[in-house]
Amino acid sequence: MDESEPIEFPIDGTLDLHTFQPGEVKELVIDYLAACRERGILKIRIIHGKGSGSLRRTVHAVLERLPEVASFRLAGEDSGGWGATLVELNPM
Repeated sequence: MDESEPIEFPIDGTLDLHTFQPGEVKELVIDYLAACRERGILKIRIIHGKGSGSLRRTVHAVLERLPEVASFRLAGEDSGGWGATLVELNPM
């Protein structure tokens, strides 16, 4: 597959970052949140995994800078614990 082709994935409120390269994460999170917001999906779960925590820190740094993000927090144990972040967006 040509690397310049966009990857199609569902906009359903859950973004699993395990299949993406670390360099893609910032833009991917921004684009995914915008697509969710356009569809009226205001509660999103971003799965970044537990690992070393660098991906979680990257995701949180992006979320802190986005004015459309009302709040975010680590998920509870029933939703992935510290391997996932729950995001709430402001409505459009």
